[in-house]
Amino acid sequence: MHPTTRPNQIILRPTDVLFFRDGRPMSGASVGHTAAWPLPDVINHALHAALHRAGLENTHAHRLGRSGEYPDPDQRVRKFGSLSTAGPFPVRVSPSGKGTDSVHTWYFARPRDANSAGNVSVTLRPLAALVHDSPTPWDQSSLPAPLKYAVVNTLPPKKEDDLEPWISTKAYQAYLSGSPSPPVSNNFCTDKHIADTEYAIGIAIDPATSTTGRDETKGKIYAAHYLRLRDDFRLGLFAEAPDKVNGDPANKRDLIKLLFNDKPRSIIVGGQQRVCTAVRTDAPIPLPLPIGLTGGFSSVHLNGRERWLVKWILLTPAIWPEIPPGTSKRGTERKPHPGGWLPNWVCPESGRVMLETIDPEKRRQRRSLNYNGKGYPSNPNIDASLVAAIVPKPIIVTGWALPNENDRTTGGAKSTHMAVPAGAVYYFEADSSQAAEALAAALNWHGNGPGDKIKNRRSTLLGEKGYGLGVCGTWNFHEHGRPK
Repeated sequence: MHPTTRPNQIILRPTDVLFFRDGRPMSGASVGHTAAWPLPDVINHALHAALHRAGLENTHAHRLGRSGEYPDPDQRVRKFGSLSTAGPFPVRVSPSGKGTDSVHTWYFARPRDANSAGNVSVTLRPLAALVHDSPTPWDQSSLPAPLKYAVVNTLPPKKEDDLEPWISTKAYQAYLSGSPSPPVSNNFCTDKHIADTEYAIGIAIDPATSTTGRDETKGKIYAAHYLRLRDDFRLGLFAEAPDKVNGDPANKRDLIKLLFNDKPRSIIVGGQQRVCTAVRTDAPIPLPLPIGLTGGFSSVHLNGRERWLVKWILLTPAIWPEIPPGTSKRGTERKPHPGGWLPNWVCPESGRVMLETIDPEKRRQRRSLNYNGKGYPSNPNIDASLVAAIVPKPIIVTGWALPNENDRTTGGAKSTHMAVPAGAVYYFEADSSQAAEALAAALNWHGNGPGDKIKNRRSTLLGEKGYGLGVCGTWNFHEHGRPK
């Protein structure tokens, strides 16, 4: 979020069932993947389209191309490029018992190292392999580089229980602090608590003629699942779009506030023109997102040295693409990176964190160098390494772009990405307490601040659309493999 403005909180209430799909085919008995919780880019696109439909005047237009690389520097055709969002998250609305006010309870994907129903106790921990009662790395294992430790279950084997995939902000804070779990009521939710899934058969329609049963659509049907939220649940998100009126930096405004004008607004969300009623308010301070640890991390002696233990948990999915070798836009050598489950800011060989801690003034100077087509050397200065991870199966992120006269005259399918889902856990060892605090400041969505603004989006792609938000906690080895 913009550092000088207060985010807008937007609560969406569907007026009908919702339709969200990925790139998998929908024909015959195949329903694709059409009833999952919407991905962050879906809501971002809905707000972007609403801004275009609003007919706002004197908005600041942006140039095509990356910073410093513009095909036509004088052509400004992109509008609303400053839009940034975070969410959507499930929100339960319940009466407060005080007049017409309501209580909003926000929910987030359960961390994948807390796999016990009805509580947030940590059940999976990294294990340092023991050979003759001394800790050694998992050198002979199938762990992918650069991981050093496997993550193991600390509980005896048992049949799967009804694990709630969603936990409240209160439960998440208990998880991060190691406090006792709050009561199950309203703090733990299953998918069925939030929404129901409805199944329907549809007939293919030719988008050019809006007819069916002819030519390419003749005899074509499809099956789909639809998401129907429960009466007490909403979609919650945060958004802002700082704008300079006619490009004047002295005349600024927030286009989200201008779009809503303090009134509920109907917004089309997802496929098939499904409508939600959206209500905007100033976001509460702090934001109702879990607040990560900024200090007080556990430490352990490894190979005669003390290490501080930091873990990072994704609140939203993240996309880390494969990066080929070449030259970066800063003019420096770009080494290849596999991406996928491994963050692009982690060295694939050593696991070292390739992030920097720089002050705002230096950040502005670097941005200026990019705009002028000049490069600058990077100097990662956070002494920490990735040593273990829990990464569930990826989720598919794709879409369909309508044609436009500027840069996509024919339209068509967008690039398909494999995203790491929310709830994934990454474990780090830091060389000092200061390095651990610097790492947390770089990875927490709120940095080392009080949680009044979103500072960090650690997804390489689509960060402005809400990907890559996370929080930091601390961790310890499994007792049976604990280093001595």
